[in-house]
Amino acid sequence: MAKQILVVDDDRHIREVVQFALEKAGLEVIEAGDGQKALALFKKSNPALIVLDITMPELDGLAVCREIRKSSDVPILFLSSRTDEVDRVVGLEIGGDDYVSKPFSPRELVARVQAILKRAGARPTPSGEVKELAHGAVRIDLYGHGAYWKDKPVALTATEFAILKSLLQEPQRVFSRDRLMDAAYVGQVSVSDRTIDSHMRNLRAKYAKAGCKELVETVHGVGYKLGACR
Repeated sequence: MAKQILVVDDDRHIREVVQFALEKAGLEVIEAGDGQKALALFKKSNPALIVLDITMPELDGLAVCREIRKSSDVPILFLSSRTDEVDRVVGLEIGGDDYVSKPFSPRELVARVQAILKRAGARPTPSGEVKELAHGAVRIDLYGHGAYWKDKPVALTATEFAILKSLLQEPQRVFSRDRLMDAAYVGQVSVSDRTIDSHMRNLRAKYAKAGCKELVETVHGVGYKLGACR
């Protein structure tokens, strides 16, 4: 069955372009022209991913994302104009997985959607393969796609989960931003350093809220590594 994508934008032409590109890639599309309708469709349809415009009248994409994050970790890819860098960073910090700047390449958008869906898919782990990774009291379940601190669940987006997985696979390694980008954004998708920094702040904040004060250490001039995690 084709995965269902909810496309939200107040510009009908953009919705049509995105729908055509995604359906050509074998995905099913439902669409909404405003934030209120988007929330109603989300609750009714439970899509696999949301492509969400930031700048919309009345209820904008950031407000829609905040509302959805109260109850769901569904992947969200933001659409934003190039001049709205602050909005893009805020979008990632409140729970977005990625963003695409307008005007955008439909091929790039499809590549990013497919990359997020691949990260979000929880596939059974064959017998003999690693089913979980742990460091100190931090643990992720690769089979069920869950993250934990002292057995307490920590809700992560698909991108945050991919970054934490890379850190846990080599807990003593100092990761450059480029290496984390390669791990989290498959398919040669280009993202900025600020995008990785935003996801890292989210990881730290979520684990700090759960009680882990030292999830990640910043190695100045190099990148990031796992902290003590005790």
